[in-house]
Amino acid sequence: MGMGVDIRNMLARRAAEEIQNGMVVNLGIGIPSLVPNHLNKDIRVMFHAENGITGMGPTPRKGEEDENLCNAGGFPVTLNPGGSYCDSATAFAMIRKGRVNITILGSLQVSEKGDLANWIVPGKRVPGMGGAMELAQKAKKVIVLMNHCDKNGMPKIVKRCTLPLTSSSCVDLIITELAVFKVIDKGLQLTELFSPYDLNEVIKKTECEFTISENIRRVSY
Repeated sequence: MGMGVDIRNMLARRAAEEIQNGMVVNLGIGIPSLVPNHLNKDIRVMFHAENGITGMGPTPRKGEEDENLCNAGGFPVTLNPGGSYCDSATAFAMIRKGRVNITILGSLQVSEKGDLANWIVPGKRVPGMGGAMELAQKAKKVIVLMNHCDKNGMPKIVKRCTLPLTSSSCVDLIITELAVFKVIDKGLQLTELFSPYDLNEVIKKTECEFTISENIRRVSY
């Protein structure tokens, strides 16, 4: 089941709250690419892409796209002052060296232990793994933005991933249209609920068990 524009922007806005001054942040394709549009103007960061850009800005206005400037998904982006281009080998070297503070990715499944499954399913016409395997292992913080359930209504937050793993025990934060979960030593902890959803709805649509924060936050964007 797809997401409407408003929900996609809501998830991107929530993810932007995790970004602090001075960070290098890698953005996956899809919803993560909307994050620069919601960044606080007082925050100065360098958005990174595996195809060789560091310093991406917001999505360009219609008619102002530069055909030579795109993110790893091939969609047009802008470049902030101080931004730079490099080859993909250098971009990946930054990842492998641990220079990326946060990576924000989409996913097909996330397990209660923070295992990530977000790459190609054999026989299906979906994008391949890209740099997700290295980002999941080397970025200092891994944030997943995704639908709570798949197009068939099945939970994407599961006890164990049934799809091929990208990386194990790597996810730190999960943000869906229903809620926000932290991955902690004991499993998943529900920390936020998005209006108008309630706890019963989240329990019903989450395959695994989870704990609930004592200071759960109610969010309405």
